[in-house]
Amino acid sequence: MLNKLRALGRLVGPKVDHPLADPREMRRIIDGISGDDTLRAIDEVVGWLESLDGVLEFPEDHLYEAVSRLDDAAQQHLKRLERNYLHTQNLSRTEAKRIWSISHGYWTLLASSYERCLAAAGEKSRVGAHLRQNLPALTARLIAALVAILKWERFHYGESTGGLWQRLGAALLSAENAGVATRAIQLHANVPRVTSPQQEFVKGVALQAASVDGLLPLEVDLAERLIGHFLPGFVFSAVADIDSVYWVDLALAEPPRRLARRPAELRPTQRFFKPGTAPAGIDALLNDLERGQDVSAEINLGGHYHARVLLPVVRHLATYLAPIPPQRRHDRQPVKQRAIVLHGLANAFAAFSGPLPTRANGDPTAIWVIEDISKGGFGALLDTIPGDWLKAGALIVMQPAGREDWWLGIVRRHRRTGESEVRVGVETLARQATAAELKPRAASTYAAVPGIRVLLIREGSAPGEVRALMPCGAFDLRTTLEWNDSGTRVQLAPVAIVEQANDYDLARYRLTPVG
Repeated sequence: MLNKLRALGRLVGPKVDHPLADPREMRRIIDGISGDDTLRAIDEVVGWLESLDGVLEFPEDHLYEAVSRLDDAAQQHLKRLERNYLHTQNLSRTEAKRIWSISHGYWTLLASSYERCLAAAGEKSRVGAHLRQNLPALTARLIAALVAILKWERFHYGESTGGLWQRLGAALLSAENAGVATRAIQLHANVPRVTSPQQEFVKGVALQAASVDGLLPLEVDLAERLIGHFLPGFVFSAVADIDSVYWVDLALAEPPRRLARRPAELRPTQRFFKPGTAPAGIDALLNDLERGQDVSAEINLGGHYHARVLLPVVRHLATYLAPIPPQRRHDRQPVKQRAIVLHGLANAFAAFSGPLPTRANGDPTAIWVIEDISKGGFGALLDTIPGDWLKAGALIVMQPAGREDWWLGIVRRHRRTGESEVRVGVETLARQATAAELKPRAASTYAAVPGIRVLLIREGSAPGEVRALMPCGAFDLRTTLEWNDSGTRVQLAPVAIVEQANDYDLARYRLTPVG
């Protein structure tokens, strides 16, 4: 790239020794961005952005033109790279880390370039005056880039610093002070989507309010797309209404926070968020999906998805973006306790069937440090990343040190807090479960039919019901099952699927004695 710059540098005048300073040469460079090779195209764009970063004499109004055109040229390649990250089967950890680093690095570099332009927009000069004419698009692009960083950090279960939100707030304040925060603009060339600086900021607030760190990466992407569709329904203002649920101070390095009570001091930089009419649209979509209807063509999800994939995401948004978001049901108690943790349905069967899996005691990655505990779950600290299995929805069994009983749980969230340190939040399903073998009720040769190995959970189930953990795909709403409970035949009528993951179904059944 440097040799290329030196060779092309002779084409421009001595004032700014950079090819992108020449309009004709910039057009040629943009048109030459590789069309089919995604990684090469993004590498070229990143190379040009890095080259601009070191040319301080480059006028910022020309810099904005160059950066925005490079940004436009990169969009289709960034979307393709994101699809590869989210949809490639059996993507290796090395390749996933590579794609994440490329994408996160691109958005980080792009945001810094736009911030350089925004700083110059406040100057009383020809350059500043020219940039102020582009302020709606400049601030919207900057906010969109910072929200993209937030999204990729959620893909990686990283923890966003308050500094990111301070940068977001500074960009929105610049737009507000210029009176252009709600100005409608087209964010990218060839992408017919109208937005505004404030709408891009509100998308980030809604993403934060939706607690998407409890979702899988694909689900995070779907959540962001759904939030984008329902964005006009959210309400964001400088006035705290009685139904406001989140607030943020645009001048502080702090993320949006739940409005449990009004801030102690009212400041002109505080903004307040409430779901508005969005929950009604989300609930309507949830109702359609549960009745087997397709998603409206107006909702751009970037592809067609089965209801099984969409339902957990829509239910999650319906819960966390409701007018009254979920409250913690149980108080947490701080503890410091080591525990053996095993994952997957096979290990859960073994733990509740009697014999302890032999590899548990000798596997150092199976030792977690429990930091807080409540009736509903626990939080743990891991000083090593145990493997690709650690994701939202993973089934685990946990045995506290010094005890013989096992607890059954589901990982609800995990967040990297260091290079190899992870904090995990687990919902406790039960502290008792019964290993059982179920057979279809309609089978004519009952004894010869292979059974389905399940874990039956009475704890926390509705009266007259039981929850069953079973292999993925085993639940069938049309099939009644039977269980020989110590000589007593019991009928299990299917009620509903509660949760599905890669290796298990969690379903509700109604119990009826047979005879």
